[in-house]
Amino acid sequence: MPRNIPHDGALKNPMKEDRELSQYRSLMETPTTFVDGFSIRSVIGCIFIGMVMMPGAMYLSLLIGGDTMSSAARWVTVILFVELARRSFTTLKRPEIFILYYMAGAAVASPFSGLLWIQYYATSDPAKAMGVAELIPSWVAPSPDVIATRSFFNAGWLAPIGMIILGQLLGRLDNFGLGYVLFRVTSDVEKLPFPMAPVGALGVTALADSSSGNETWRWRIFSIGGMIGLIFGFLYVGVPSITSTLLKNPISIIPTVFVDLSRNTEALAPATPITLSMDLGNILVGMVLPFYAVLGSFIGMLFTWIANPILYAAHQLPHWQPGMSATETVFANNVDVYLSVGIGLSLAIAIIGFYHVFKSLRAKRNTVTIAEPGEVQRSAWDRLMHPPAGRGDIPLWVGLAIYLFSTISYTVICHWLVPTFPLWILLAYGFVYTPIISYVAARMEGVAGQWVEIPMVREATFIASQSFGYHGVDIWFAPIPIHNYAGTVVGFRTQELTGTKFTSLIKAELVVFPVVIVGSIIFSQYLWRLAPIPSTAYPFANQMWELQAKNAALTQSSTLGGASMFYEAIKWRYITGAGGLGLIVYSTLASFGAPVMLCYGLVRGLGTGLAAGMIPQMLGALLGRYFFERRFGLKWRQYAPVLLAGFSCGVGLVSMFSLGMVLISKAVFQLPY
Repeated sequence: MPRNIPHDGALKNPMKEDRELSQYRSLMETPTTFVDGFSIRSVIGCIFIGMVMMPGAMYLSLLIGGDTMSSAARWVTVILFVELARRSFTTLKRPEIFILYYMAGAAVASPFSGLLWIQYYATSDPAKAMGVAELIPSWVAPSPDVIATRSFFNAGWLAPIGMIILGQLLGRLDNFGLGYVLFRVTSDVEKLPFPMAPVGALGVTALADSSSGNETWRWRIFSIGGMIGLIFGFLYVGVPSITSTLLKNPISIIPTVFVDLSRNTEALAPATPITLSMDLGNILVGMVLPFYAVLGSFIGMLFTWIANPILYAAHQLPHWQPGMSATETVFANNVDVYLSVGIGLSLAIAIIGFYHVFKSLRAKRNTVTIAEPGEVQRSAWDRLMHPPAGRGDIPLWVGLAIYLFSTISYTVICHWLVPTFPLWILLAYGFVYTPIISYVAARMEGVAGQWVEIPMVREATFIASQSFGYHGVDIWFAPIPIHNYAGTVVGFRTQELTGTKFTSLIKAELVVFPVVIVGSIIFSQYLWRLAPIPSTAYPFANQMWELQAKNAALTQSSTLGGASMFYEAIKWRYITGAGGLGLIVYSTLASFGAPVMLCYGLVRGLGTGLAAGMIPQMLGALLGRYFFERRFGLKWRQYAPVLLAGFSCGVGLVSMFSLGMVLISKAVFQLPY
């Protein structure tokens, strides 16, 4: 590995070295050989995922929310195929396991779940009250009469379904565009460490060890996590799901969404949404995430809890009334203060990110790269144009061509659907903003494992477009060419750490796409026919979708012209104040040598709304750092991700069994709704 030596007077490190980040960077080494992970077993696995795991993920997202089943479905699928391979006296290589893991994630993320949301939103009270519902275009949702039939197999849904299929096709092609090019730049040329990428590869490595017959510590930790997940999953998901098939009111031992304590604490902390998630997975997540990132977010949440009563006493939160639930409190506070505070804090994070990228690039110009003994010195251009042999890279010009094609396609489609929206803004999205923010965010992920995004870019330009003659809500639903490819860059780095050829991913996408499209529409229809969505049959949707609809309608009403509650919610004094506070907090902590993750976490945590999982995550972080690390040493950094993967697998197994009971019962004894 080449070493970068600074010239005299140059910065030795553009960001203060963080010991915790260094520990994450050293979790895995980049392999020297790469293997094609796609095989006939991948095809069988994809069909299994689409027909079995996808409906489970869709059901549980409506039942308990979040991406619990998405993660669990991946591990359930992988471990099932590992065990089948072992009983067939064969093994699955690490690249094969990674491709199964990737395909499971791609298949479980149902694109047509958006149809379940839009059928509710188009007829919801918040959308009607703010004048949005009647302006939603037909290529997003059909008329209320068609929606009332509760069937996607209707001619009125053809245009919305066609738009989703087209978006999925462009999105999957786009995975190999600018994101891949930026991976080549930041990883191959700049040699950034991407400290969080090894976390995603350790679980795959654990199962690969098991498949090959090497019962290493990874498999033992995975098994422990699996047993914990089985027990907790039975209490958390199994009991309420199974009893719902027998009783009118299912038994719920552990609350599936969160415990709302806001009404109990409003005398002490008025206008403060205090909630607590009972999901044990949050504790394990806290063990996996960097300690100082969790600590910073937790402190930021506490500051918000302290600030809310003060703001209420100062008559800055007039929309809050005693007796409001947590979700009602969050919406009221957003209108009064926190929508603006969130914009200001996000802007501060973006400024910090741009500053560090500029600083690191300036320092890089003052460094000399020295090869290790026995290593051939290569120029940056040579590393860019000649990636590691055998990795399965596509030519760089192909990645650029895909980016150009997808961006132009998004622009043409959007301009065709919304011809009154200024074309030059669409071009600026795709060819100016997207490359800049993607490179900055990718570098921040590569250095500090942190995401960077400039807040409200889309919203601000939509509102500004009214000065050029645009009015309406259709642009909010159009496929605009604005993206941030930092996540794709990290994904390629994770795949590289597993030794999987990149061409395997292309083959996997070709198989996943039709399975996802067919399975998703079938099971969306099935779940909608079982019961209205939202309803008491789907607790998470029933509890949270109204808040989401209020927030969406609030924002979208801003482009209707005239008076809008959105403009009432935008308060520049809070935007500038929160932005300045974020910069001051970060600068102060950084000047005292505070860890990078603490600085970012604290700024991100200020102004937190529903942070139901924050307390258990903090508990998990404390247990991991002050108990498990002291007992197992730094090896715990490798244990924790594998333990979480096993836990997800255990919950997934119970969830799939419970879902089978529910679907069979409701298919046989379907009640009239």
